[in-house]
Amino acid sequence: MNLLRNSEVKRQCILYAAFSVLAVFGGVWISVPSGIYVGMICVIGGVIYYLFTRRRYKKISVMNEGLDQILHGDYSMDFMQDQEGELAILSCEIYKMTVRLREQAEMLQRDKVYLSNSIADISHQIRTPLTSIRMITQRLQREQISEEERVRKVQEVNSLLSRVDWLIASLLKISQLESGTVKFHFESVPVSTLVKKAMEPLEIPLELKEQRFLMEVGDEISFRGDVLWSVEAIGNIIKNCMEHTPAGGSLCITAEENPVYTKIVISDNGEGIAPEDLPHIFERFYKGKGSGQGSFGIGLALSQMIISRQNGTVKVQNGINSGAEFQICFYKGAV
Repeated sequence: MNLLRNSEVKRQCILYAAFSVLAVFGGVWISVPSGIYVGMICVIGGVIYYLFTRRRYKKISVMNEGLDQILHGDYSMDFMQDQEGELAILSCEIYKMTVRLREQAEMLQRDKVYLSNSIADISHQIRTPLTSIRMITQRLQREQISEEERVRKVQEVNSLLSRVDWLIASLLKISQLESGTVKFHFESVPVSTLVKKAMEPLEIPLELKEQRFLMEVGDEISFRGDVLWSVEAIGNIIKNCMEHTPAGGSLCITAEENPVYTKIVISDNGEGIAPEDLPHIFERFYKGKGSGQGSFGIGLALSQMIISRQNGTVKVQNGINSGAEFQICFYKGAV
């Protein structure tokens, strides 16, 4: 490293040399020994200045190289120093910046992988019903079929389109929740009213499967949340329980309230959840062993997101006797 290439150091050296010459001449004017003594002091001072300056700019050069590495994506440079001083403070601040940039880079990479996987999953989920629709429409065009068969095929297409529409709507809701654009309107929500609203679109499927529904919820039990979004969350969980409960089975919803939280328990007497599926049951697009062919594996993930955004938690376990048991807690304070 050539210090004299640095204009600041060059100016300081010129000023120091001029001062030293004047000091030496002043010493010689007094006496020759004084001039020699002053000259030696100036030389020693110059050497000390050179050593300290070289060390200082060497550290700056190392930091500059480290910053260049960071700009090229290499965050392995360690800027932490044990010594004190302005350079140590600067090095510490650069280290903090490096840690933050590294965390942001890792987060962006995770988001990139997550986005790629999500697009692949969404494409797969939509492709399946679209393929079925294409096959049905091609058959309707090419084959001479009865009017009854044609009506049945049209109904099947409408059912597939409804599934795709539900998937897209659910994905849009998840996207809104993840981006934080959803504004929840918090109010006192009676649990009994919430369950009744969630059961309205499920009454016909419940009747067709001859399943029994039991609700043991007092009218006074409530929590603070958004009614519409809570209906969506509870409805998805109830629907999941219905799908995994055989015909003639039963579902039960109970609730309790204390000064800390309001707890809602949704249980069924179905086959329960496989132990290997329990840790992944709320993951997006995850399908357990008992999932039906028409399942997308997205309803429970949406429910968990809605509940967590309302200061709540949801967990699932297998019941003591049989079936699955979902426990939802809406807390009255921060958790």
